[in-house]
Amino acid sequence: MVQVVVPSILAAQADGRQRFDVEATTVGEALLALPVADLLVNERGEWNRHLNVFVDDTDARELGGPACPLTGAREVLIIAMLSGG
Repeated sequence: MVQVVVPSILAAQADGRQRFDVEATTVGEALLALPVADLLVNERGEWNRHLNVFVDDTDARELGGPACPLTGAREVLIIAMLSGG
């Protein structure tokens, strides 16, 4: 089991919760198990480009992206990037 932490801006869409314990073998599975999955992943299974995802403090993109295994991982942290001009 891994704990997934969503940004506070998404917590409102998840009944005010920011932390979720999920059973998943990959980062992609963990994100799809969340009640806000439709805001995190598009119909092609790609992460929203305005998100950074970390597995135990390491950028998940460096670890294989959605296919990154969660074996031994304690936390998946989702951070919303700021953009605009």
